Amino acid sequence: MHGGRFAPVAEEVDAVDLKVAGELPDELDGVYLRNGPNPRFTPVGSYLYPLDGDGMIHGVWVSAGRARYRNRFVRTPSMIAEEKAGRALWGGLESMILPGVNEAGDMLADTFKPLPDINVIQHAGRLLALAESDCPFRMSPELDTIGKETFNGQLPAGITAHPKIDPVTGEMVVFCYGLEPPYLTWSVIGPDGVVRRGPTPVDDIEAPRMIHDMALTRRFVVLVLAPAFFDMQAATNGGSFVAWRPERGTRMALIPRDGGPVRWAEDEAFWLWHTVNAYDDPNDGRVVLDYVQWPAFSLGTGSPEGRSSKSGHHGLARAVVDPAAGTVRRALLDDARVELPRIDDRTLTGPYERLAAAADSGRVDGLLSGEYDALRWYDVRPEGTVTQAWSAGDLSVGEPCFAPVPGTRSSERGYWLTFATDRTDSTSWLLVLPSEDPAQGPVARVRIPVRVPLGLHGTWLPTQE
Repeated sequence: MHGGRFAPVAEEVDAVDLKVAGELPDELDGVYLRNGPNPRFTPVGSYLYPLDGDGMIHGVWVSAGRARYRNRFVRTPSMIAEEKAGRALWGGLESMILPGVNEAGDMLADTFKPLPDINVIQHAGRLLALAESDCPFRMSPELDTIGKETFNGQLPAGITAHPKIDPVTGEMVVFCYGLEPPYLTWSVIGPDGVVRRGPTPVDDIEAPRMIHDMALTRRFVVLVLAPAFFDMQAATNGGSFVAWRPERGTRMALIPRDGGPVRWAEDEAFWLWHTVNAYDDPNDGRVVLDYVQWPAFSLGTGSPEGRSSKSGHHGLARAVVDPAAGTVRRALLDDARVELPRIDDRTLTGPYERLAAAADSGRVDGLLSGEYDALRWYDVRPEGTVTQAWSAGDLSVGEPCFAPVPGTRSSERGYWLTFATDRTDSTSWLLVLPSEDPAQGPVARVRIPVRVPLGLHGTWLPTQE
């Protein structure tokens, strides 16, 4: 299993009046939540970061310059069964070990374990712990597990771990891939939480592929289909369940949100885990997609954020897709090793100026794959990209998340939040960096009373919208 700063924690903790180095801004009032894989028991057979593992959500509630902390497992029926047994009953994804009736009972025997361990979001009053193309689990505001969320039975196969919420319409757009036809569907959930468009197949897809993230413009759902094909036969024979077939190239689907025919663009093979944002160019109708580009798909030790070659194929990239011509132009904006990019979510689907990402400073040997020791910010403007960076020293940092100052619209007015763990003594902190000058470093470091494993994605939920 992933060790060091990624190693799981077993204890659920509540703590109030956390110690703060510096000063928590009074204007920060809300909760920062972050999910990540945290196996309750070591899985049987194999462990594949970042997809395997039980979900654990870490929350820091901030108000009036003070902070409290709580962490809770996402209690799926499978995890509850394992707790009763006192050990893991399921194998990791790659070992395909499923429990029988004697171990797990009729309901859970021979089923796959749900893994709502990737992301956590709120939409239409529902707080959701999200899995990779599966049903999310609904959580209470205090992080108790309410149960599996199928959206009133309308989305029984589940949704993506990276849905996109349109800040203009309030709609949440999702996709889901499957091993059986239809291999890929998309759906729309209204701002009231009611499914407006049920699972709609994406035509012209001949085999199941892995797709981790998506993007959204005012007109299009943007899906990037890299040649990462599911190969269940190889998996059952002890091989990898995803095969990288670069000769097949990467296809980009622009799906009109009004339900019109899909526009396809073909390109050479590349992989992306995470998009930054997409928007329709007001001048020529092309679609601009910013994302973090990788030369190939890899999991495990070469994980999503593995230390790839310093070749020009990896880094922050921009693709410009012409929906009419079916062409795509790609360019690298920066070749630094970055991942986990985020923007001010209020600017999703439209032109935006600023993004933040976790980064490798290049100064530290011995970082694990998927581990970062710096943060980078980019102002992406037509005249060029301006970069700022903050090196975290002995701290390993996670995904940065934007918390705007209430009542303001500018992405300059707010704070970037991230969990960080000290590599020398394993203490963990919530860092608060000012968006107007983030390179100066944190204005506040909130001491978390337990180690927070490096994880994946999170969200800021202000007390008052």
